[in-house]
Amino acid sequence: MTMRTYSLTLFFALFLGWLPIKSFSQDSIRGVALYTPYTEIAVPPGESIDYSIDLINHSQTTKNARLSVSGLPGSWKHEMKAGNWTINRLSVLPGEKKTFSLKVEVPLKVNKGRYHFTVSAGGLGSLPLAIVVSEQGTYQTEFTTNQPNMEGNSKSTFTFNAALKNSTAEKQLYALLANAPRGWNAVFKADYKQATSAQVEPNATANISVDITPPVNVAAGSYKIPVRATTGSTSADLELEVVITGSYQMELTTPTGLLSADITVGSTKKIDLEVKNAGSAELKDVQLTSTKPVDWEVTFEPAKIDRVKAGESVPVVATVKASKKALPGDYVVKMESKTPEVASAAEFRVAVKTSMLWGWLGVALILGVLGGIYYLFRKYGRR
Repeated sequence: MTMRTYSLTLFFALFLGWLPIKSFSQDSIRGVALYTPYTEIAVPPGESIDYSIDLINHSQTTKNARLSVSGLPGSWKHEMKAGNWTINRLSVLPGEKKTFSLKVEVPLKVNKGRYHFTVSAGGLGSLPLAIVVSEQGTYQTEFTTNQPNMEGNSKSTFTFNAALKNSTAEKQLYALLANAPRGWNAVFKADYKQATSAQVEPNATANISVDITPPVNVAAGSYKIPVRATTGSTSADLELEVVITGSYQMELTTPTGLLSADITVGSTKKIDLEVKNAGSAELKDVQLTSTKPVDWEVTFEPAKIDRVKAGESVPVVATVKASKKALPGDYVVKMESKTPEVASAAEFRVAVKTSMLWGWLGVALILGVLGGIYYLFRKYGRR
């Protein structure tokens, strides 16, 4: 081997042997690693992520590492803490590790995608991380309920529980409005207190209840009640639905309200009645019946009413016939209108009087007796 060849061989041997020696020396000098098991996390906008990160000292000397985060977008916020303290540096003894937390807040207004950033321990080590924003961020308000539809009669109060979410970066004062039909009443409650507005912190949710009361005479059917939460910069709408099944209420009375009548023995009397639908549901198959004294007769025209619409009334004529054996005095005749759902009754006081013919006959009899006495007195009184 020539001197030149020997020199080159020695040079390459020394060069190749020097590289691992230098690399090993640097690792021993640095000897610090950053570790967390969750290096890529997918979250929706507005979420906060808490990382638990270990700073591990593999070297033989104590390491005082300056901690920093780089690569996060400017609108993202982060904080590093150990124990209850916010930290910028962390010291680790040889062969030990220290754990600190990193909290990263993903803003609400953010684009969908993957975001890379790095946690560094000065020049001693680094930890690359990634956050995947799973959906396009919003900057708006959400007004929702799990039960937008309720059913009941016109005397019910319908209570809807809703959630008002402020998906903005600022505190909002929302005005609460309801566009209810005429005669309906809508009352908002925030934190169980009646209110016309609600204040909601950023990215927070307030519980709102809406008490809806329909008019007493509302007809059966389905009614939409739009409600809104609004500010100068954002708003949200929610549509509620109330299904009125109808209330059944009926009144049996007279046009004048008078519940008494006079009748002579053995004669008939016609009484005008009204069957009134005072509820909100239609009345069907209304039957008319009576409870009367013995040997009396009561008939109705009509005896059956097919239907009575809400708020309307149907005239009925009741014919009452007193018994021929009835004695003068007051009698009670009970009349009733009923359906399978509801009934109404009216008690009439019927005063029975004797016929005028019998009165005149009595007067004539008395006069006849008096005339007979006078005749006898004139004829035999002088003897």
